[in-house]
Order: sequence, then structure tokens, then C-alpha cells
Amino acid sequence: MTTTNEIADKIAGEHSLTKAQGKAIVEAVIASITQAAMDGNETSLPGFGKFKVKATPEREARNPATGATIKVAAAKKLAFTPAKALKDALNK
Repeated sequence: MTTTNEIADKIAGEHSLTKAQGKAIVEAVIASITQAAMDGNETSLPGFGKFKVKATPEREARNPATGATIKVAAAKKLAFTPAKALKDALNK
């Protein structure tokens, strides 16, 4: 697993920045993607993929322990679709 700090350290090392500056950059990117999602907008990162908000309708489900039918409320979720370049890199 790669953490935010590891990504920030790598950016800082590759661009002669301090670790604090690298972390600020990573946090700013994440905040921008989060804000776009909250506004209902799609975020596209060429060569990496797209983040977009999808609505899931209300549905009925079953409690596996009791078998009782319950309603699951409608919700929004953030979906990620990888770019072709990323898919190709993963499948080399």
C-alpha cells in the first residue's frame, strides 16, 4: 500500500521540494478532486483515469442473518475509471 506521505515524499524528492511542500501538493490535489465530486463534476487525469459521481437508486435488500427485507437508501458514490494507458501498463 502506498500512503499519502509516501507519495508526498516521492514528489518532494523528484522536484527538490521539502516534504511539507510535497504533502501540501498531494493534499491540494485530493481536496480538488473531493470538491469537484461534491459539486457533482467529473475529474479527468489524462493517462491515469476519471473520477465521477454516480447515483445509486433506493433498493430492497435482505438481512442475511434474519432474512428480513430492508430498504437501502439512495446514495451517491465516487467511481473511478482507469485510462487506457493505465490499463495497458497494468497488463504488460
